[in-house]
Amino acid sequence: MSLINTPVKPFKAQAYKDGKFVEVSDADIKGKWAVFVFYPADFTFVCPTELEDLADNYAEFQKLGVEVFSVSTDTHFSHKAWHDTSPAIGKIKYAMIGDPTHEISRNFDILRPTGLADRGTFIVDPQGVIQGIEITAEGIGRDAKELLRKVKAAIYVANHPGEVCPAKWKEGEKTLAPSLDLVGKI
Repeated sequence: MSLINTPVKPFKAQAYKDGKFVEVSDADIKGKWAVFVFYPADFTFVCPTELEDLADNYAEFQKLGVEVFSVSTDTHFSHKAWHDTSPAIGKIKYAMIGDPTHEISRNFDILRPTGLADRGTFIVDPQGVIQGIEITAEGIGRDAKELLRKVKAAIYVANHPGEVCPAKWKEGEKTLAPSLDLVGKI
């Protein structure tokens, strides 16, 4: 069953952010857009390239009022150690959530039988409802700029009822207003 248009289930976990351990919960996403980026494990290969890409684009997400959370089944202690030893991960300013109990990974239906999370991205609206999901295989890295484009489209659609964003839509480009008149003409 798809999680699209379903609310994020309650959770509470420890995270590493801005040099501190902090508690993060579903209450922290209420009233704002959020992105959850699940990845298999700290100290791996594709994961640091993705998380660094997110770090390099984090300011753009923040300008839109979007909070970013990375999540793996590692502990918040492991996240700190990785942050302290990797130049790529050292750039991260967003919360790195530890999910050693697998509660969050199960809530997002992203937990593998091995106990690691799949490589999944979830866009969540201010009501805490999942509006976008992307899941890729282990070796396929994600692109933060493409995620940013999808978040902008989700925000646009939420703010403009009756309009939709076509393929490759970018901020400021023309949208569509679905109607009987458009059927068979696109």
